[in-house]
Amino acid sequence: MKKCLIVVNTHKDESQNLGRMIQSYLAAKSIESFVFCFDGFSTENPFTGFDFVITLGGDGTVLFAARGCVKNKIPVFPVNLGEFGFIASIQKNEWQKELDLFLAGKSEVDERNMLNAALVSTRQSEPFSGIGLNDVVICAKTAARTIMFTVSYNDVPLGTFKADGIIISTATGSTAYSASAGGPIIDPELDALVLTPINSFSLSSRPLVLSPRGEVGITILPSRENDVIITIDGQKPFDLHEGDCIKIRRLQEKVKLVGCTTNKFYGALRSKLNWSGGPHA
Repeated sequence: MKKCLIVVNTHKDESQNLGRMIQSYLAAKSIESFVFCFDGFSTENPFTGFDFVITLGGDGTVLFAARGCVKNKIPVFPVNLGEFGFIASIQKNEWQKELDLFLAGKSEVDERNMLNAALVSTRQSEPFSGIGLNDVVICAKTAARTIMFTVSYNDVPLGTFKADGIIISTATGSTAYSASAGGPIIDPELDALVLTPINSFSLSSRPLVLSPRGEVGITILPSRENDVIITIDGQKPFDLHEGDCIKIRRLQEKVKLVGCTTNKFYGALRSKLNWSGGPHA
């Protein structure tokens, strides 16, 4: 490991100071490092040519790094300066110990599934595709508006839905928007796709867990709400229209996350979501 990129979340006051500390620490180990300032939204890919990446922020900062690092198999070392830290599971008071273990080749490096979404049939001339670690969300552009869409799995129809939208998440993303919409929490070691309708018009529309070996298809149907969007990992939305079909499948490559162990995942469930078995547990 000779070259490192440190991704600093500019919305976290302590991230820049910690970034300078880590730079000095790496320099003492003859590791060259550079800082990239991330403000929450970026289409840049500054990761090429680096041996590993350190993120200083919350889970959103890790999502940004994952999208840029997965193709080149660059490991991501995620230090949590955010609120939840389901993915950024290395705490700020343990970064030095964990970094020493990583540089010595003694860290657990978890490989997580990611999603690929692409617009495959459309009346538009503009193409769309993207990848994400957490989720793909298709919904109305305006809150409290229902849209109509069909869902299929491996070209087998699952039904026609009237809802505010739908979330397709990985096991990693099951603790994010999908969970807040009533979806199940999935152990990240399980390979799964989670389909969670958002405020469905029918009480029979329940979340569904599918094998990641298949492909989900979503086609936009005519409805009174014409403004439909797709977002991946909460990034910049892309407009969809009647007749558009989005195909979502598991990305072939997996992202490498350092220190994201099962123990830390269940620890986050207990400490962040108060998942303790009862009100007085």
